[in-house]
Amino acid sequence: MKHRSILEYANFRWFKLALLLCAVTAGVYIWHDPPLKPYGGTWLGYTLGTIGALLILWLLYFGVRKRRYKSNVGTAQGWLSAHVYLGVALLVVATLHTGFELGWNVHTLAYVLMVLVIVSGMYGVFIYLRVPRDMTVNAGEDTQSSMLMHIADIDKEMRDKALSLPDKLFAIVDQSIANTRLGGSFGRVMSGRDRSCATAAAVRELPGMAKGLSGEQANLNKEVYQLLLQKNELLQRVRRDMRYKAVLDLWLYIHVPLSIALLAALTIHVVSVFLYW
Repeated sequence: MKHRSILEYANFRWFKLALLLCAVTAGVYIWHDPPLKPYGGTWLGYTLGTIGALLILWLLYFGVRKRRYKSNVGTAQGWLSAHVYLGVALLVVATLHTGFELGWNVHTLAYVLMVLVIVSGMYGVFIYLRVPRDMTVNAGEDTQSSMLMHIADIDKEMRDKALSLPDKLFAIVDQSIANTRLGGSFGRVMSGRDRSCATAAAVRELPGMAKGLSGEQANLNKEVYQLLLQKNELLQRVRRDMRYKAVLDLWLYIHVPLSIALLAALTIHVVSVFLYW
């Protein structure tokens, strides 16, 4: 059975409904001919505003719904598909609600926050369709914990073997073990790299420093070098895994606070409209 993404859910059901909503609201907006000009205070403006506000509340409710694993009201995949397409439709409905009249006030603030939430949501769809797949390819059959355990095993074996090497070579191997770093600054985690990685440095330096070795020591150094290569490859995979998780978390740190700010601005917008209606 072919896997379908959230965008293709139920043969694009929510895309079609969102497209219909956009077409109907745009058609009514074009047909509407107010005495002065289209704006949020006309009957159509209030209607579109009500639809937009209900859409915002429904979209915000998705954050609650996706944590209710035993809910019988639709599937999580269906809700997410609706969340994506109706979120885009909301941009059309809310823009028509404004009548393309924006100013320096709380009403425009609510609109701007809504746009930011929708744009950040679009970015979220992109990374959630791509990043989990990349994470799976990167990890293979391993988990981050199993990779870290494998690195620890390599360190132990590598140190034991390096004890029989000359001091200068043992020192390089020992530094690669003692100075291994994962995580750290925001920039390092988001880049998925560590330019000062002691293991990568050991991979570069060890072959040149071991040119004078022969016999048993040369063979032992070759084994140590192979372990270094394995460790370096594992470190790169762990750093990529941390980067992928950071990208997912960063999006939530942006999208969720913006959504909360939108709810507050929407509340003020609605209350002020009814107070001065």
